[in-house]
Amino acid sequence: MARIYTEHWNDYELIDAGNERKLERWGSIVTIRPERNAYFTPVLSDKEWMAKAHFLFKESSSSSGVWECLKPGTPVSWSIRYGILNFNLRLTQFKHVGLFPEQRTNWDFIAQRIQPNQRFLNLFGYTGGASLAAREKGAVVYHCDSVKQINGWAKENMESSSLTDIRWVHDDALKFAQREVKRGNRYNGLIMDPPAFGLGAKKERWKIEDKFAELIESAHDLLEADGFLIANTYSPRLSEKQVKQISKSFFTHKLVEVDALSMKTTTGKRIDYGILTRII
Repeated sequence: MARIYTEHWNDYELIDAGNERKLERWGSIVTIRPERNAYFTPVLSDKEWMAKAHFLFKESSSSSGVWECLKPGTPVSWSIRYGILNFNLRLTQFKHVGLFPEQRTNWDFIAQRIQPNQRFLNLFGYTGGASLAAREKGAVVYHCDSVKQINGWAKENMESSSLTDIRWVHDDALKFAQREVKRGNRYNGLIMDPPAFGLGAKKERWKIEDKFAELIESAHDLLEADGFLIANTYSPRLSEKQVKQISKSFFTHKLVEVDALSMKTTTGKRIDYGILTRII
């Protein structure tokens, strides 16, 4: 599979990775977090990692854990910038700090393609990186996430970026998309970043391999003829071949590009973050 690489920027650096962990710099704060795809040996020693890091995440289960402060007095919340976009970060029990930096390549793609006053939909919007990128270009942005607190975090990022008027939707992403189809609404750009498995707004369970076709069908029905779609998928149960077949079955007259989304560490290692599909 071909790869699309996301680059570092001034306020984010993937320093090193290995032994199922990654060493990252967020502004002036350095963290050590679990990373299942870093199954190789790191370049830097454990001693060097610990000397650089401010926080170390210790897993207590497959999905949660606690942060250990390695340098007392380090703030547990801070912010970083990407251009005019401001992201408010904080330590969570789920190992995340409020941003998926590998998504930078998608923010750039959106900024290059979306036009002022065009409609843009961010499904599974998380803390709003794609929403902010589209709104900064003057798009009419709808941001949908099933977790109310996450929408609040995204709104905080919007306000910190001196942006306004993103439409916040607290709903199950697929159900909202299907209702938008019935309402006859259309969008010029759409991004979806569904988890491999998760819970909807009403705690309904779902798996991406069972829902991907429905998501792509809804996206097809929501897009304007000249619109674009970005889809990120992370499940080993949903292969590149399946993603391509499903996407092409709906988008028969568009270009469908399916690549691995990757980043390289400063030390030269590579982490693959899943499958990135772009339909234009």
